[in-house]
Amino acid sequence: MAHKKGSGSTKNGRDSRSQRLGIKKYGGELADIGNIIVRQRGSRFKPGLNVKLGKDYTLFAVAKGKIVFKKSKKNRTKISIITNENN
Repeated sequence: MAHKKGSGSTKNGRDSRSQRLGIKKYGGELADIGNIIVRQRGSRFKPGLNVKLGKDYTLFAVAKGKIVFKKSKKNRTKISIITNENN
C-alpha cells in the first residue's frame, strides 16, 4: 500500500445550484394569470381565492388582480388575488 496519495484531481470544487425559493410577488402587487407568487418547500403559505397550488407547492395566479396576504387562524398565511369583479 502506498503511503502518499497519487497526484489525481482534488475532491473539492463542486457545489449545488441554489433552489431560488421564496416570495416572488408581494402584497399589493399586480399579478397576471400564471405568475408565480411563492416558491416553497411544503405548504407554508396556503392558497386562497384565485390562487392554485402546484405539485411542488408553488403558488401561482389563476386570475389577474392584486395580491393580498392574510393571516388566518392558527397563524397561517393565506394568499389571495382580488380582481375587479370581486370588489
